Amino acid sequence: MSGNVGMEALIPIVNKVQDAFTQVGMNSVIDLPQIAVVGGQSAGKSSVLENCVGKDFLPRGSGIVTRRPLILQLNYVEKGEWGEFLHAKGKKFTDFDEIRREIEAETDRMTGSNKGISDIPINLRVFSPHVLNLTLIDLPGITKVPIGDQPPDIEFQIRGMIMQFISKPSCLILAVTPANSDLANSDALKLAKEVDPEGIRTIGVLTKLDLMDDGTDAKEILDNKVLPLRRGYIGVVNRSQRDIEGKKDIKQAQAAERKYFLSHPAYRHLAERAGTAFLQKTLNQQLTNHIREVLPSLRSKLEQQLTSMESEVKEFKNLGMSGGREDKSAKPRMMMQMVNRVTHDFEEMIEGGGNHVDTTSLSGGAKINTIFHFRFPGYLNEGRLDEKELRKEIGFAIRNIHGVRSGLFTPDAAFEMTVKRQIETLAPPSMKCIQQVSTELHEVIMKCIDKIKNYPRLQAEIDNLVSGYLRECETHCREQIQQLVEVELSYINTNHDDFIGFNSTAKDESVKDVQNAGSESQPGRESKSKLIKKGWLSTTNVGLTKGLSREYWFVLYTDALAWFKDESERDQKYYLTIDGVKMKSSEEEEEGGGLFGHRKFKIQLFHPNARYLFREYRELTLYAKDEDDMEDWRASFLRAGIYTHRSQMDMEDLEDEDHKPKFERLFEDPQLERQVEVIRTYVNSYMAIVRKTFKDIVPKHIMCLMVNKMKVFIEIELMPSLYGAGNPAELMEESEDEVRRRQELLGMYDACKDALKTISEVTAKTSSTPLPAPVHSNNHHSSRPPPDLPNRPTGRSAPNAGATRPAPAPPGGGSRRPPPPSRPARPN
Repeated sequence: MSGNVGMEALIPIVNKVQDAFTQVGMNSVIDLPQIAVVGGQSAGKSSVLENCVGKDFLPRGSGIVTRRPLILQLNYVEKGEWGEFLHAKGKKFTDFDEIRREIEAETDRMTGSNKGISDIPINLRVFSPHVLNLTLIDLPGITKVPIGDQPPDIEFQIRGMIMQFISKPSCLILAVTPANSDLANSDALKLAKEVDPEGIRTIGVLTKLDLMDDGTDAKEILDNKVLPLRRGYIGVVNRSQRDIEGKKDIKQAQAAERKYFLSHPAYRHLAERAGTAFLQKTLNQQLTNHIREVLPSLRSKLEQQLTSMESEVKEFKNLGMSGGREDKSAKPRMMMQMVNRVTHDFEEMIEGGGNHVDTTSLSGGAKINTIFHFRFPGYLNEGRLDEKELRKEIGFAIRNIHGVRSGLFTPDAAFEMTVKRQIETLAPPSMKCIQQVSTELHEVIMKCIDKIKNYPRLQAEIDNLVSGYLRECETHCREQIQQLVEVELSYINTNHDDFIGFNSTAKDESVKDVQNAGSESQPGRESKSKLIKKGWLSTTNVGLTKGLSREYWFVLYTDALAWFKDESERDQKYYLTIDGVKMKSSEEEEEGGGLFGHRKFKIQLFHPNARYLFREYRELTLYAKDEDDMEDWRASFLRAGIYTHRSQMDMEDLEDEDHKPKFERLFEDPQLERQVEVIRTYVNSYMAIVRKTFKDIVPKHIMCLMVNKMKVFIEIELMPSLYGAGNPAELMEESEDEVRRRQELLGMYDACKDALKTISEVTAKTSSTPLPAPVHSNNHHSSRPPPDLPNRPTGRSAPNAGATRPAPAPPGGGSRRPPPPSRPARPN
């Protein structure tokens, strides 16, 4: 018995893995050992393949006949002859003429009937007692002239398809060349030379030996003395066109081939290592040996593939969905597992942690934290009035309260009315905060249920239930925040410990402040500079050519904005005090792309009185990388007291006919001016207390009434709600694609396991024939003498011994008989 008996079991397993990978579109994941048949259109490739099978089954005709790769898997069986196509599962083709018609139909289905080509292979498995286990890939014949509707670059398309297969190190190359043409011009050998320059993977096949001119032969080529290959050349004699048209039996043709080699004086000495039978044995042995050579890398790749499928296969098997019949409790169990996965993912995205952390952007709990502590404080400042507007509002309130009288005392009602108007401005930013958190929670939900998209009905039902509950939570939270505003409006607590008018010391200090009117800092400014935000922004100012932009590292404090060359903050470009600075933010389309894409998010800083902001610039234009980044910076600027500039229309009611601010005329009365300053001080003090309360209590309400309730609903109430919504079996219905994908995945997993098991067995039991040593040409047919070629023979018995001895033809070189095949050779 052959030493490769164990390897014989491996070829069908490799074919099985190939089929499994092809079915799921993963045939390129693992490069399995195969033999690619390469040659020109009239080289005789089809005849060689048909001789190996012993049947006529390939399309014939003029021009390009093979227009899709044909992966031909030959499988030895003791009885019967039939074929099976991977695209026609379960159907046995016992008529080989029908196999030919199926190949033609499947080719036309993909490429059309006008000689178009496609690189999508056709998989055909042939079972016969007259074959040895082999995997051959029949590739389109090399052509140079397009015909029919073929594109002008058909030569390059075919070349690219061939290279796609033969460039893989795991692929052996069967280079078919007609003997009645110049070997040096062989297209097949040229392509093989490009990807296999040392000839390690190339097996030469010479056809049409019987059609050579009288007085010529291919003896020296078959003896591997001309353009030598490590694996040598094998000569075959195919049926002639007349034989094919006359339906000459292939078995009779092989008997005639045998007789030809035995009777020809030039080939008589190598008759035992020539012909179709020897070619088939050699290819079987070469393929099994080649598999042995690539066994370590093949095992590693199969193990990696198996590991990648392990978790999903285990999940299917645990749910009782691994076999043909499914467990009745599988779908409810699987639904529970899906809901648990959604619950876990939602909890993980809100609370943080886990193995899959987003490193590109903020999301989930981190995004909500940013909304609470960076954006919301800025939104609260957005609605507050600047000093001039506040004084104007207080002045009108005082005068309207006094009516026709001139008031001697500061009216408390003016303070309360102004404070209440300021409290009402806190509702919109609070609602905006609720809306942004609700949007982020919905985004988190969508990301969680995206992982169960293979079950569309379950995904839709979860989306419907959770989104509906989120809307309820949002509505309830809005009502509670609105009630909080109403609570603040219901009672103005001037006895608060932190209120400036509550104790005598604070009151005395406020009187001194009033006496030094205008000395107070603007609302929103803090007496001591504090850091608010750092980050990258780009700007088109700062001495750059118009239209260009550059990134700087910006640092925002409560009283200034500084920017540096980079985040090390060593090379400071400018330090800008922000007292009295206003801002505008907008989004605009950018022509031709730009630094951050086609949409630009812009923030402009400037002085409303049009004076210079810094150096010779009246404004500073900043660009954020996206909308979220712009929103964060905008909220930070608001926290620093840089408010949105009011439009010209908003300012019209503040000016009189002489374009002089109306409220300045109010201060022509010194007593009114003193009253306005007292109330302004009290308003700022009281509103600081209220804003501090809102900054603390609004996020707490949102967490309690929205975030935490959502977590509880998903964890506890979602599963009962799903059972109430419908039958779990209906909710867990899969698409046909998902069912097919699961079956194919399980099939591929089992095929990989079988292959690894077989590999483990054959590794210890098999041996391989060593690859022949490198050879060099040493006769007058060579175009160039090889290096290190000795000038004298070394002996009669070995005229080309050592490095110069030609490699024997495939195993069994010289006059020795080849080793017996691992399976019985088919009869002649």
